[in-house]
Amino acid sequence: MTLSTLPPLKIGPYTLPNRVILAPMAGVTDRPFRQLCRQLGAGWVVGEMVTADPSLWHTRKSKLRMDHRGEPDPRVVQIAGGDAEMLAQAARLNADLGAQVIDINMGCPAKKVCNKAAGSALLRDEKLVGEILDAVVNAVDIPVTLKIRTGWSADTNNGVRIARLAEEAGIQSLAVHGRHREQRYTGWAEYDTIADIKSRLSIPVIANGDITTPEKAADVLRYTQADAVMVGRGAQGNPWIFDQIQYFLEHGEHRAQPSLEERRSVLIAHLSALHSFYGDTMGVRIARKHLGWYLGEDARFTPAQRRDLKQQFNGLSSDETQVNWINDAMAPDAIKRLLAKGSYAA
Repeated sequence: MTLSTLPPLKIGPYTLPNRVILAPMAGVTDRPFRQLCRQLGAGWVVGEMVTADPSLWHTRKSKLRMDHRGEPDPRVVQIAGGDAEMLAQAARLNADLGAQVIDINMGCPAKKVCNKAAGSALLRDEKLVGEILDAVVNAVDIPVTLKIRTGWSADTNNGVRIARLAEEAGIQSLAVHGRHREQRYTGWAEYDTIADIKSRLSIPVIANGDITTPEKAADVLRYTQADAVMVGRGAQGNPWIFDQIQYFLEHGEHRAQPSLEERRSVLIAHLSALHSFYGDTMGVRIARKHLGWYLGEDARFTPAQRRDLKQQFNGLSSDETQVNWINDAMAPDAIKRLLAKGSYAA
């Protein structure tokens, strides 16, 4: 599959450099990770979900999630909530703070979100969905986008009706995760609903769910005729996936895997950005989960070796020791340096 005959994809006034998008993921797509994925080929990135309740924005977590300093255009802020006027007010306030696109979350399956009648729980109330979409779109003069699932359950697969409401309300693009809420992240994504939605809408439709390889991205685009693919968990530990997908879509063949030196450079830059963004204590802690994901994608090590290495790294308590460990891990003789008895002291 090639993209040479397709015009550039536009969302609102913004022209995307490609059709591979980073999905919003709470606890993952912070500013350091968004910037890294942009550098490695993501054509559009969406920030972590922010509560629509402004009274909670004073918390450290919310302040960090709303920090978009230094990011290139467009700055996309995702809001979540279950009250139309509160979501509209949140959209206005975020626009005043510099958001250039507002994305509404109607896809999160987490219990703590759904228990507040937000995220994918909203899909059970189409009347409320319409009220929210109208309120938010009319509240701001910047583009509003929407992310949904196919429905609440297999028996209430109403993604097509929600999609029609979105287009009628003036939503500028629609991302669809190919699972219903009750699946959470189990089983497999289905793409028939996404294809059906795409066939009925004129706004851009973005396919999401289980996009983990360049071949899968090409297959999903071909099958659904979606305008773009959205990569979530497939980018954890593999931020190179955006460039790899784009290269495969353009050339029909794989780009060479990143060298050890490139991996070392990217990991150190990522860790340094985390340490700078969160501070020493929190940055060191958050770096541990990312390192676990990177190790999970490293074919040089067996599963048992990955477990030992992850345990080593989790025992490190400073940014300096973490960086030194990465230098050892990305050396050609990493197994000797880190796993041979007595070869490494945390």
